Amino acid sequence: MDERLIRRKLARWYDRHKRSLPWRETADPHAIWISEIMLQQTRVAAVIPYYQRFLARYPDAAALAQAPEEEVLTLWSGLGYYSRARNLQKAARQIVELGAFPPTHAGIRALAGVGDYTAAAVASIAFGLPHAVVDGNVRRVIARITNGKGKAQEVADLLLDRKNPSRSNQALMELGATVCVPRDPHCGECPIAAECEARKLGTQNELPEKRTKPTPVHLKRVLLVIKRKGEVLLAPSTRVQDFWDLPEPFEGARIGVRLGEFSHTITHRHYRFTVHEALARATPESFRWFGLEGIDGIPLSTTAKKGLLYAALIAP
Repeated sequence: MDERLIRRKLARWYDRHKRSLPWRETADPHAIWISEIMLQQTRVAAVIPYYQRFLARYPDAAALAQAPEEEVLTLWSGLGYYSRARNLQKAARQIVELGAFPPTHAGIRALAGVGDYTAAAVASIAFGLPHAVVDGNVRRVIARITNGKGKAQEVADLLLDRKNPSRSNQALMELGATVCVPRDPHCGECPIAAECEARKLGTQNELPEKRTKPTPVHLKRVLLVIKRKGEVLLAPSTRVQDFWDLPEPFEGARIGVRLGEFSHTITHRHYRFTVHEALARATPESFRWFGLEGIDGIPLSTTAKKGLLYAALIAP
């Protein structure tokens, strides 16, 4: 493997073909850190509006550290994997205690919710430190370049341009995201196709080896829409910590007309929800009535939003 040639080709390709993304227009470590956390297991197109709203509300660690957790979760609502939002706020409080965003790889790695990949990404992009990133896209590119030989981190370290680690890391990630995609990679558009062992051997569609996925679980649930004078009854969510959901059938509820049904998936769990209007003679202590006018200001689960749409209580 000619590491120098691959670096040069990737750098030229990236300079010409990189996507215009808002987090690439800043050197602020706070903004770069927020983007990297949001991009974990989430598509770029989905992240952009959340990223822009989140930064507008929390332009620095102090603003995020002082915010009510409920407000942070509300702004995050819809992105999923809500432990990321909670850890962001914990890390923001760490940064406030430190007095500034940590400028070293070790300091970044010590923040709540930051793993090896995120620490390397923020260190290289925000501070120009020579740490190679290995995310799913990079792992796939390396598996194909080497035809499945060698450890991903070791190969990434060899490919890293230590004079410009920010561009080097982002080029490799960009290649995996836009060209060296999981299914039917666009080898004809790849700047390093000539250096790719899998391409030479025709094994690019077989690499990397597929991981065994959890067995799908199919579940049926009933959600109740219970109203009174401009308010709706909500229950603490059993699916998303610290969020509110429409209640499921409970003692004291009288189920009425069916409003509709919808599907919702959380990892390998596939839910089928049926939504009914209902009345309540008595409610559990943990349930609360919320005014419909301020419903968008609380952390409301995606399933609750879908159910309230069927009841025509919120706008789509």
